[in-house]
Amino acid sequence: MKLSARNQFAGKVTAVKEGAVNGIVTIDVNGTPVTSTISMGAIEELGLKEGVEATAVIKATEVMVGIGSFKLSARNQFAGKVVSVKEGAVNSIVAVETPAFTITATISNNAVAELGLKEGVEATAVVKATSVMVAC
Repeated sequence: MKLSARNQFAGKVTAVKEGAVNGIVTIDVNGTPVTSTISMGAIEELGLKEGVEATAVIKATEVMVGIGSFKLSARNQFAGKVVSVKEGAVNSIVAVETPAFTITATISNNAVAELGLKEGVEATAVVKATSVMVAC
């Protein structure tokens, strides 16, 4: 299957924490944990358990970018450096290279300017666990 989502990270499931309705699935991607909150139905249908190969799928529009030090409730915070900024009419596509992967974010041109995002700037890509889809 081909998807339009820019961020697709293959790895192995390292943990599944089951709840009444939703569960938390952690996928190790090149040594970096990516956490997803998905329904128990999806966990069962996909056969997700420790050791299963899975892909974390994240739309670029669900990725936020921050600079400096901050505390957030979002489980997925990937520190790295900006490797590219492609400016459009309203939004830009910002690529942040981390030790494990390069993640892209679609953010407003105003945010790019306000944060001073350009190649070489240290930044953190932030993704809520509920924005991470899982494919097998």
